[in-house]
Amino acid sequence: MTRLGMLTPSSNTRLEPATAELLRDASDVTAHFSRFRVTEITLSAAGLGQFDEAPILGAAALLADAKVDAIAWNGTSAAWLGFARDEALCARITEVTGIPAATAVLGFREAFTRARLRRVGLVTPYTGDVQAKIQANWGEAGFDCTAERHCGLSDNFSFAEVPEAEVAAMARAVAAEGAEAVAIVCTNMAGAAMVESLEAELGIPVYDSIAVTLWASLRAAGADPGRITGRGGLFRL
Repeated sequence: MTRLGMLTPSSNTRLEPATAELLRDASDVTAHFSRFRVTEITLSAAGLGQFDEAPILGAAALLADAKVDAIAWNGTSAAWLGFARDEALCARITEVTGIPAATAVLGFREAFTRARLRRVGLVTPYTGDVQAKIQANWGEAGFDCTAERHCGLSDNFSFAEVPEAEVAAMARAVAAEGAEAVAIVCTNMAGAAMVESLEAELGIPVYDSIAVTLWASLRAAGADPGRITGRGGLFRL
């Protein structure tokens, strides 16, 4: 049995049911969740302070009590805070718990690198200033996110209420602008259930944050992501 620990934003209502659905046919893998407070996605001091190390490590320590095989930060804050933030977080989680760690954003980077992608269509619910930070950070890492769509929202709970049809329309729009892949960046946004159908329609990879976190978690735990079938090309990378 492989047990995966997921660090979850407190106001997120999408990632737990979506992860359970992704794991529906993987009877030897279970996901376990621990929350810390996240209610807004902004570049204000309050918004950025939600991702300070202490509450995250506290939630990770609780997951360690369940003897999980990997601990993942199932959130995308390092997209605007920078990849180094998640690299440091993973190191600290492992230092404190002795358990391998992964994150959504480091998973995106690994997936893009393995697939040799450079032009990534960025789909998010975020505000323009947060989106610009992501574009800059990912651009510095070699991923051109010129093709982008965002909803202009900052209330984390509201991200889950963006209709699937709207997310799909944004994915189609960035694909039409020449993106080599679509990245749905937010673990509280509809996307995971549509990946397979969107890939068939668009003819390019579609990477959803919740699916990426699961993929990265399985790899960190030493398990084969290929056991997840019918959920998009990511799990075959």
